[in-house]
Amino acid sequence: MEKVLTQQSRPSTLGPMLIIGTLFFIFGFVTWLNGALIPFLQIVCELNEFQALLVTFAFYIAYTVMALPMSLLLNILGYKKGMVAGLLIMAVGALLFIPAAQSAWYPLFLAALFLLGSGLTILQTATNPYIVCIGPHESAAMRISIMGLVNKAAGIIVPLVFAALVLSDIAQFSAEALAALSEAERQVQLAELSARLVLPYLYMTAALLVLAVFIWFAPLPELPQQAGEKGTKGQVKAALAYPQLVLGVVALFCYVGVEVIAGDTIGLYGSQLGVSHFGILTSYTMSFMVLGYILGVALIPRLLSQTLALQLSAIFGIVFSLGVLLASRDSNTLSALLFGWAGVPLVPDTVLFVALLGLANALVWPAVWPLALQGLGRLTATGSAMLIMGIAGGAVLPLLYGYLAESSGNSQGAYWILLPCYAFILFYAFKGHKLTAWRRQ
Repeated sequence: MEKVLTQQSRPSTLGPMLIIGTLFFIFGFVTWLNGALIPFLQIVCELNEFQALLVTFAFYIAYTVMALPMSLLLNILGYKKGMVAGLLIMAVGALLFIPAAQSAWYPLFLAALFLLGSGLTILQTATNPYIVCIGPHESAAMRISIMGLVNKAAGIIVPLVFAALVLSDIAQFSAEALAALSEAERQVQLAELSARLVLPYLYMTAALLVLAVFIWFAPLPELPQQAGEKGTKGQVKAALAYPQLVLGVVALFCYVGVEVIAGDTIGLYGSQLGVSHFGILTSYTMSFMVLGYILGVALIPRLLSQTLALQLSAIFGIVFSLGVLLASRDSNTLSALLFGWAGVPLVPDTVLFVALLGLANALVWPAVWPLALQGLGRLTATGSAMLIMGIAGGAVLPLLYGYLAESSGNSQGAYWILLPCYAFILFYAFKGHKLTAWRRQ
């Protein structure tokens, strides 16, 4: 019989947090691989910018399509078995990358990404409320920040690993180099490049299967308010009565959209500006996110409340977005000042501001979750599923950015889409999370 988490057992959270932290590392590894994968698939499948950003659409739309079905599955299986199911679905998605790489057929890549996103949906639906409820509410953002730190650390590592395994000698596959070849030679080169994906995704499949076995035998207690629940009928309607939850979904829609834009378009944008190391630029964004999470762990709740952290994040997001729009494409002055002394390769100022969005974004997710789920009680799993649906912002907003960039021919100007998103997050930080009813009685 599963051990149920009680108030008495709550202080011993180290073991479960280590296990969940392992899952968050996997989240980050799979999710932030997209940032390096997008410019890679743009070459392999000969895509324009809008088509390349269908990678983010296929991956993140799974969260919206599958959130409520996965919530139902979670209520049936429980948190622990649900996590195992999510890992197995992800393993199938990773395995599908092998025939996709061998055929270089873009729709098959997108189907594999959708499966990976579907598996992550149940894992996210299970692990985020788990971390919120496993300890005191006022320190929930701090615990999620620790998980985010692990997640984004994976985001720093994965572009470097991907570059080492897949992007070596990538210059020979540039548009100019490929254009100089005959059609037959070009197809051979593209097939050789695509085949480089096979081994990394075999490793990923094996790692996911091993982790599924580990979680199956791991001592993870269940959350008490979900024990014995077998369905979600009527719970969505009940959850819609909580404005802080519904507005939190919109805030997360905006947040995930800008987070994915910052992490997954920076490589494309950098390649257009002639940045030679464009394949690892996602690591820059993730590095600033890690810095933000470290600040969250250190300051919340001792010196910084969850609400104030969210307010500051939105303000910095607006400031950095203006920097992306207005900064120079030719000057490297800011990156030289920030990290040039450490030998880190420099980037144009406008690209640096895209990376700095990682710092602004870091504490939004940790702050919104406890604010949105506060007081939901038995509706926590359903509320969590609804918040997970907000991840659809990662599907819609980057694709909209790609459309604006492609249609206008101005990738830098298309970043204006960030501003209304941060404006709504600012509204939620100051006003939206305080609303407990849609109408005053």
